[in-house]
Amino acid sequence: MEQESHTFLAENDILGIRDLIYISRFYGQDSRFVIAGGGNTSYKNKERIWVKASGAALATIDEEGFAQLDRNKLRLMSEKEYSSDSTKREEQVKHDLAEATLTKGRRPSVETSMHDVIDYPFVVHLHPTAVNGLMCAQNAESELKRIFGEKALYIEYTDPGYVLFKKVYDRIKEYRVTYKEEAKVIWLQNHGIFVAANSIEEIQSIYSDIFQKLEQAFSTPLLAGERDTCRCTEEILPALRMMLSDHGLKTLKVRKNELIKYFYDNPDTQQDISKPFTPDAIVYCKSNYIFLNDETPETVLEAAQNIIPAFRDKLGYPPKVMLIKGIGLVAVGDNAQQCDIILDVFEDAMKIAYLSYSFGGPHSMTQEQIDFIDNWEVENYRRSVAAGTSRGRADNKTIIITGAAQGFGEGIGRCLLEEGANIVIADLNEEAGSATAEKFNRIAKSNRAIFVKTNVAEIASLENLVHETISQFGAIDCFISNAGVLRAGGLEDMTPENFNFVTKINYSAYFYCAKIVSRVMKLQTKFASAGYYTDIIQVNSKSGLQGSKANFAYAGGKFGGIGLTQSFALELAPYRIKVNAVCPGNFY
Repeated sequence: MEQESHTFLAENDILGIRDLIYISRFYGQDSRFVIAGGGNTSYKNKERIWVKASGAALATIDEEGFAQLDRNKLRLMSEKEYSSDSTKREEQVKHDLAEATLTKGRRPSVETSMHDVIDYPFVVHLHPTAVNGLMCAQNAESELKRIFGEKALYIEYTDPGYVLFKKVYDRIKEYRVTYKEEAKVIWLQNHGIFVAANSIEEIQSIYSDIFQKLEQAFSTPLLAGERDTCRCTEEILPALRMMLSDHGLKTLKVRKNELIKYFYDNPDTQQDISKPFTPDAIVYCKSNYIFLNDETPETVLEAAQNIIPAFRDKLGYPPKVMLIKGIGLVAVGDNAQQCDIILDVFEDAMKIAYLSYSFGGPHSMTQEQIDFIDNWEVENYRRSVAAGTSRGRADNKTIIITGAAQGFGEGIGRCLLEEGANIVIADLNEEAGSATAEKFNRIAKSNRAIFVKTNVAEIASLENLVHETISQFGAIDCFISNAGVLRAGGLEDMTPENFNFVTKINYSAYFYCAKIVSRVMKLQTKFASAGYYTDIIQVNSKSGLQGSKANFAYAGGKFGGIGLTQSFALELAPYRIKVNAVCPGNFY
């Protein structure tokens, strides 16, 4: 059936699907309109509808990302009586929706029926920040009518799924009777907006007009501007990461800007973001968050040691969002990809709250509405799609590798990335390092790779490396000292300058690295469960085990590295930090 649907498409439908892909990507690639996969789009003719499939991303969608359904069967669903029990009803609806689906391998959006009853070929449903600044405000309906006129179709919050569809269906019919026309725009409280038209050009025009009017209506523009994360982040995040990792390693990521600072600087405003505004926020961030307003790293950690276990005991899950005074917004994810989504979604909630001040202040979801989403099978499915999967033996570990832009270090990084680790490429070669990080991220799953320009012979550069790593991933589980140089020559040829250079990179830098990184590792093991260990590994050489003719500068540094490794191991073992060296032969 799926093959036939591709083979016998009429020319109008081919053009319609082409336009659908274009408009989907147009909005999907702009974070003002789509965050974390929210929203959906559709195109229909008299017999069939193409609607975004669950799990497909609007930003990159192609024809394979749309589910195709039989509209005749969808119309039967609109007339059918389903169970009054919400769980049974949603199962019945899911079954009938599957029966109407022609592309059996693709699960259609739960909002498919709403797309179907809107009497225009193209429908674009989004959750734009600007729209929800109004739709999640106390005076949403009255302000909507003031800005857009009495004909604006407003739907008060209703649990998503079949119940919402029926309400929208009834209100569309009322609108037709009242105004003798089809509604092109439908506004949903604490949800988003539907825009429909005969062409994608008209949809773009409608959206453009909406955003222009909203911008004029906001009394205060959003706070803008990035801020550097505090150095004290290194004294807090590694400890928090271990407090949160008693059932598997977590990844933490921090974000700081003027808007985030506004909320952590003003504890009274934190009530405005203490509950979710939309179902999307619950899917990705859950519905309870931790706010730490303590002044010092010591008091933050002291408070966290009490708050985190109490949070987990009460709610049955660890927090996904923490707002920490002076630090910023911290995402607690099962992987790095999830952290990015959590930060984007919760920062969007902050934007919504701030914009809502123009319309009477924020209006969050009720506990009953939250509970429905938390237990709704459809959103649990979305949650499982977003979560990603375990990748291997190094899953969710964060590993720094010096000299990883190319060669041996790149190979080590690639293998560990494939085993699920987050990789930090520390190298002086900015062009090669950035290219390697991009290459790694193309093959990564839910893990990530970053490049940090680093001179291993400079303490300040290594301190920046550690800071960037903690800000991006929250911890350092393994440090691989791989960077090295070779300047061969006998006693007659070797200059003091070359000897000192080789010794500084191959010997002294290993000491610098271990000194800086062990501070973080000690903090991690202090707050970790008894079975957690970290690793420092030097990539040494066969020349560290046996002298090398006319290569004494290199061999001497490597021999010294063995001595450092053994000494570091003795010193750091009580802190559950393992220190080892590997001694490979020549690598070409």
